Amino acid sequence: MPQVRTDLRNIAIIAHVDHGKTTMVDCMLRQSGQFRDAQLTGQQILDSNDLEKERGITILAKNIAIPYKDVKINIIDTPGHADFGGEVERVLRMADGCLVLADAAEGPMPQTRFVLGKALELGLPAIVVINKIDRKDARPQEVVNEMFDLFIQLGATDETIDFPYLFASTRNGFASLECPPPGTDLSNGSILPLMDLILQKIPAPSVEIGDPMQMLVTTIAWSEFVGRIAIGKVNAGSIRKGMNVVMMQQHDKQTQGKIAQLYTFDNLGRTEVHEADAGDIVAVVGLTDIEIGDTLCSPSHPVALPRIHVDEPTLRMTFGINNSPIGGREGKFVTSRHLRDRLMRELEKNVALRVEPIDGTEQFSVSGRGVLHLSVLIETMRREGYELSIGKPEVIFRERDGVVEEPFETLVVEVPDAQTGPVMELIGSRRGQLLEMNNRNEFNILKFSIPARGLIGLRTRLLTATQGNAVINHRFEGYKPKEEGIPERGNGVLVSMVPGKANAFALDSLQERSHPFVAPGDVVYEGMIVGENSRNEDMDVNPTKEKKLTNMRASGNDRNIILKPPRKFTLEEALEYIESDELVEVTPSIIRLRKILLKEIDRKRAARREKS
Repeated sequence: MPQVRTDLRNIAIIAHVDHGKTTMVDCMLRQSGQFRDAQLTGQQILDSNDLEKERGITILAKNIAIPYKDVKINIIDTPGHADFGGEVERVLRMADGCLVLADAAEGPMPQTRFVLGKALELGLPAIVVINKIDRKDARPQEVVNEMFDLFIQLGATDETIDFPYLFASTRNGFASLECPPPGTDLSNGSILPLMDLILQKIPAPSVEIGDPMQMLVTTIAWSEFVGRIAIGKVNAGSIRKGMNVVMMQQHDKQTQGKIAQLYTFDNLGRTEVHEADAGDIVAVVGLTDIEIGDTLCSPSHPVALPRIHVDEPTLRMTFGINNSPIGGREGKFVTSRHLRDRLMRELEKNVALRVEPIDGTEQFSVSGRGVLHLSVLIETMRREGYELSIGKPEVIFRERDGVVEEPFETLVVEVPDAQTGPVMELIGSRRGQLLEMNNRNEFNILKFSIPARGLIGLRTRLLTATQGNAVINHRFEGYKPKEEGIPERGNGVLVSMVPGKANAFALDSLQERSHPFVAPGDVVYEGMIVGENSRNEDMDVNPTKEKKLTNMRASGNDRNIILKPPRKFTLEEALEYIESDELVEVTPSIIRLRKILLKEIDRKRAARREKS
């Protein structure tokens, strides 16, 4: 007989990037009455990862629990970017409902559609929070209507479409069922109306406590002290410390195990317990072979729950060791064995990732959801002390009924009205088709359907064309027949033909027809890319050439050298900049660009073979 656990709520928080999701969790923590001020320092408390702090986005899903009115609210904070959709798809399986945030000015955005669609596929009821109502350009009532339209477009049931909603300014700690007039002082508000609405509208888990134990593993954490930690919701029965379990794994494999430690989530951390009942979210220690998607079962009833399914990757890159002439000087992990072991460890917790060794080489084909998804992995590895070289991002094609198809994305660009023309021209040249155009204040909101290949390198060019005024968002749309004629990089590069250190005299002579990527004193090597050519072909140069010294006084040649500042790439910019015959060299302290074939004669031979 199912039992309703009225003492428990499991809720996921989903939103588009930068719509205030993590700030809302901060606010709920501060006003719950469970913490001293000293325990909640800083902002974006849950974004504890260094990369999350630097980028201002949520990358990893996280679990916390807040007691409120004798009810334990398990909160699952999810990423807002579609590139991290694998995180969203698996952790939503632990929730019984969701909070959907939408910016009161921007309304539902591409990632809002993505994460809400995943929640509705699982039948989760939703509470809509119209956030940032204190913005000068806020239009909260219109955004409520847009969210209603979005629910209908995503095929929500009649019951789900009748969603409860409230208005909030999480920065001010304010939430209300009624929208306050513009200009209202929100600084003395309370977030507690939202907490009350969660207790009223999010269903308590209905569970079979007396049945044999079942638990689906949705997350794998790692500890240097205890190894793998399996996290998931107990679907049926009770789970206990010291309990013998059966792990139902892929390909109908069954493995025996024993639970060494059992934890439940409590405030910002975990508390060790002896037993937990169905409906709660727990962390299990002691199962060395456990993987995401496995089901923990009682030995008397070994029945697996449906495995977690995530969307397939759409983009891949080649990962290899850093074999440049100056490679291996900075990193702690520089061999192909180190690289293989690290990628295999990543597969244990990153369900949207695919890793395949490339036959006949020491390289790996790594597939993911997008450039950001894979660049976060690369950035994490370089900070751990890895050196590696990365090839150009390539989309993953597929063939259906004899037709080659490629992934397409829905691209939304917010741009000032005066700069709409360059955006339309640039996206049109990359086979983007305008689907919709709306005006909001002095900005145009342009919605395109564009091949994923056309997005590679587009962000930098759009920001240049609009003087940094464009706001760009995109999400995976689906596969369509392959488009032809998508342009590659318009400019060639300057390639060093000698090793040494870059010299101001040499760079001064080169900058008249190029933009340098290196500064005086930077170490260069043969085959390293040191600048962008003003023309569309590559040019081999000597950036180390020094001025000839003589005991004769020069006439009119002594002058101050004024160099352009070198262009420094972020990791994403470097990955989007390179072409198929180039690599990004990544070390713990620097990012360089290089040719795959370092010697000029080898590149010329390869070009001749390609033409013949």
